[in-house]
Parts: sequence; C-alpha cells; structure tokens
Amino acid sequence: MQGTVYKSTGSWYQVKAEDGEFYECRIKGKFRIQGIKSTNPVAVGDHVFFDLEEGVEEKTGVIKKIRERENYIIRKSVNLSKQTHIIASNIDQVFLLITLNNPPTLTTFIDRFLVTAEAYDITAVLLFNKVDTYSIDELAEVKYLAELYRSAGYECIGISAKNGKNVDKVKEKMLGKTSMISGHSGTGKSTLINAVEPSLDLKTSEISRQHSQGQHTTTFAEMFDLKMDARIIDTPGIKGFGVVDMDREEIGDYFPEFFQRKQDCKFHNCLHLNEPKCAIKDALEEGEIAWSRYKSYLQIMEGEEDNYRVDQYQK
Repeated sequence: MQGTVYKSTGSWYQVKAEDGEFYECRIKGKFRIQGIKSTNPVAVGDHVFFDLEEGVEEKTGVIKKIRERENYIIRKSVNLSKQTHIIASNIDQVFLLITLNNPPTLTTFIDRFLVTAEAYDITAVLLFNKVDTYSIDELAEVKYLAELYRSAGYECIGISAKNGKNVDKVKEKMLGKTSMISGHSGTGKSTLINAVEPSLDLKTSEISRQHSQGQHTTTFAEMFDLKMDARIIDTPGIKGFGVVDMDREEIGDYFPEFFQRKQDCKFHNCLHLNEPKCAIKDALEEGEIAWSRYKSYLQIMEGEEDNYRVDQYQK
C-alpha cells in the first residue's frame, strides 16, 4: 500500500493511505536513507510504501520504502551533533512565525532558517505575529525588520493569530499547498493553525513570564488536512537552528540579495570576506544589504552555532 506520513512519534508513524484510511505504522531494523544520516529516517510528509500486518485487529503496518523526497527542512539533531533531524518533507512553503519580545526572535535564527529553506528550494514567508500587543516603538521595529527582509526578497506579513488580523491573507497563500509552520515556542504556531482551522482545536499555552519563553505544546511534527484544499504541518518549537552540510562556496548563494549581486564581484569565486572589489561588501557600505544579514553570513561561514540559547528543541 502507499500513503503519506501525517505524524511521527519516533517509533510509530501515522500514515494516511490512498483510500483515506489512517494506519499506525512502524519500521523494522535499520532504516537508513542513502546519503542522509538522520535521527529520524521517516519524516512527516514522506510518501511511503507499507505492508499491513497480518493477524492484527488494529490497522497497523510496516513501512518498507520511502519515495524520493521533493525537498525537506533539515537541521542538526539535538544531542548528536554529527547527525541531522528532518523536520518535514515534500513541503510547498514554510511560514516562519516571528515575535519581537515574547519570546524574542533574533535575526541570526531567522537567517539560518531562511538559508536552509533556500538550500532546499522551499518558499519561505515571514509572519510577524502578535502585532496587536506592541507599542508604537515596537511596531516601528517590526516595520523595520519587515522592510529589511522584503529588501532581501522575502514576503513579510504582520498578523495577529489571536484576533485574526491578516489571517485571511495567510489562508489564501495556503490554498492548494502543503505548508509548514515553524518558529520558537510561544510565537503562536498552534494559535495560528486554530485561527485557520478552528475545528482542529490544538492545545496552546501561555508565555512563561519568568523567562519570556513559550511553553512547549507541540511534541511531534504533525500534518493536518484543512477543510479548504490545503494541508498544514505543525512543528515543535525550535530554540536554535543548526545549518547542515553546506560548502563555504555555496552559502552566499542562499542569501538572495548576495546571489543577485555576485556577478559584479571582481572574482567569480569571491567569498565576500577580504577579497578586493567585492560587490556584496560595496552594497553593505551603501546600505543596500543589512549588516545583520552579513553578520549571519559570517557566522555560518565560520561554522558558529546559532547563539540563541542552545541548538535544540524546547524541552
């Protein structure tokens, strides 16, 4: 039988078969995908082949094979730094929820996420959430950040998942697509999904006042079918985002504003570091490229970890 993985708990996988029925499936023994050393060999969004288990009353099966993935979002795993964790696969677009201060979303985190989306050819849309809670000065800062990322080529939308502001715009972008929702815990992922599809009634949690962090409510990635023609993937909150397996020579290509200018560099293999007549460095000095973006580029080039706490899922 064939189906799509809708939920992964690490040992069992909920698979929706072509007939619309759901089956609880598992894998036997070592199940490695060629070329990917991942802590989770099967991810939400995977299209799989599975056999039903005979002599079992429940609808259970064993996954035999994974079809080739169109794309996936991948990051360094929690405890095994040499291994990776695939968050989800076969995604049309990803919405990254950003909050200014409750909890704070730093540009280093945003940039690492965007670089990974670019590397795997996934459209990313930035959603600046909780705009209904900000002061005039905070709204000005949100506007500044949105303009910064728009100038880099990204669509940015200010929303309030809680009161519904611009949620219709997000729903329109979801039509006919499989979308992933990501961001730190507490940025409002589950609240947004509930606003898009109230019947799902996902559990949400208040922000921890002591630490200004979200209290983690989503434990495993899970995909949901929406009443409109769309699918949405809810993901656990992420504290940091470790970039995986990128050659130094290609990292600049995943910054769109760098890529469109690199042909103007004197050297075709310019790394935009100390080379003379570098178009990216010139654009920096002219204010055409944000220094925060260039700082993130340098950190990734130097192999530094995301400095937002630790590179792991919220506990």
